Amino acid sequence: MDIQGIRDYFYGDRYLTMTGVIIEEAEDGRSVCRVEIEPDKHFNKGGIVQGGVTYTLADCAFAVASNYRFIDRGETDKFLTVSQSASITYFRPPKGKSLICEAKAISRGRVTSVYRMEVRDEKGTDVALMIGHGYTIVL
Repeated sequence: MDIQGIRDYFYGDRYLTMTGVIIEEAEDGRSVCRVEIEPDKHFNKGGIVQGGVTYTLADCAFAVASNYRFIDRGETDKFLTVSQSASITYFRPPKGKSLICEAKAISRGRVTSVYRMEVRDEKGTDVALMIGHGYTIVL
């Protein structure tokens, strides 16, 4: 499936679109998503990007990567991978104007999966690492 088809599918995800997450790349088991940092919208009281923005970006990249195969095969009415658990470690605040997250499958079984989400800014600053465990449900 082409990138526009994936974007069109996830356009129905209100939270993803409300937060400004943009799907840059998508394939089975991998995705790259980005969000443009807006100080009046994404900064906390300390003047840095709120951790929830970083977490949301990583969670959205996970959703795209882990559900790509169902979208590509036209099986979104049958299967959905959801986050079972996730752990995020924040390294440092971003120095750039956007956050980019690459999600990659580490392990995928029939029902459970593990993904690694690396978050950086456009300058290459390592911002955070999330490990997410997915569970595929039958709808």
